[in-house]
Amino acid sequence: MLHKTEGVVFKFIKYRDSSIIANIFTQKFGLQSYIVNGVRSKTAKSKIALFQPLTCLDLVVYHKDNGDIHRISELKCNHPFRTIPIDIHKSSIALFLTELLHKTIREQNDTEDLFTFIQQSVLVLDHLENGVENFHIQFLLKLSRYLGFGVSENDELKSIMIETETDFSWLSELNIQPFGHHLKITNETRSRLLMSVINYYRQHYSALGEIKSLAILSEVLN
Repeated sequence: MLHKTEGVVFKFIKYRDSSIIANIFTQKFGLQSYIVNGVRSKTAKSKIALFQPLTCLDLVVYHKDNGDIHRISELKCNHPFRTIPIDIHKSSIALFLTELLHKTIREQNDTEDLFTFIQQSVLVLDHLENGVENFHIQFLLKLSRYLGFGVSENDELKSIMIETETDFSWLSELNIQPFGHHLKITNETRSRLLMSVINYYRQHYSALGEIKSLAILSEVLN
């Protein structure tokens, strides 16, 4: 049966000569895998650019509740990016966030609020002019609330492994402020705050494993 839904691309892997399997977080069905045939061929109607990290799509999909891999009937980009593909800071953040999202989000029954948060956050990142360097830390703090272990109050930040009171103060500020909030901190401090948040995630996802994009992110932002 065909269904209309919006989706945010997390990642894709190559499949056979010219196809891919794309992992897309959908508004209606949560995280799903879709096989897309011929997308890597020169004559493909669906360009591979549509499956880059965090691309927002309108989809018409075939869906079976007991299916592992589904197919896409129609798709189009509903929010073309202005800056993420060409801004190395934003594209590195997008790569990092999609890896974390793919490792932490699983198929869920109630996904609409989580989807809305992710989609709106992506659009904010694309339009953001200031405070980009702290976006990924704020995103992880806010995302944790939707995953069921978030820090809605600053007192709850004490559950995160924080080295100093100063770090606690900075993380508290990032937690309550909207995306783009300017916080003048050193690259070393930013890296330390990020690792504190990642370690907090590890407490809830023991299989989080190596975050391969972290090295790229650190190099770009530093």
